[in-house]
Amino acid sequence: QVQLVESGGGLVQAGESLRLSCAASGRTFSGYAMGWFRQAPGKEREFVAAITSSGGDTYYVDSMKGRFTISRDNAKNTVYLQMNSLKPEDTAVYYCAAGTNIAQIRRALPSVYWGQGTQVTVSS
Repeated sequence: QVQLVESGGGLVQAGESLRLSCAASGRTFSGYAMGWFRQAPGKEREFVAAITSSGGDTYYVDSMKGRFTISRDNAKNTVYLQMNSLKPEDTAVYYCAAGTNIAQIRRALPSVYWGQGTQVTVSS
């Protein structure tokens, strides 16, 4: 079992930045690939970014490349999502995910562990 707790969400204006954090506990954090998803009101949950267990490789949805950066600190059992140049359409609940590998996370398989989510609201 892996427990995930997100933090760092809030209300910002368009163009501003936020950094989300996801603290993990339980099994060895460094053994898991990690990811971020988001879900806007009335929409399905969508993949945002993922990072391999070592942090050596990262993956992003095309529309967020260049604005969002995923990183991890295995010593702190934490994964981050740096979000720059935020837009109103980035408004959503952001979820942290942990899985055995990137493919598992990207496909949001039932074996993926999820956090409870953190709200990000971007005003225009």
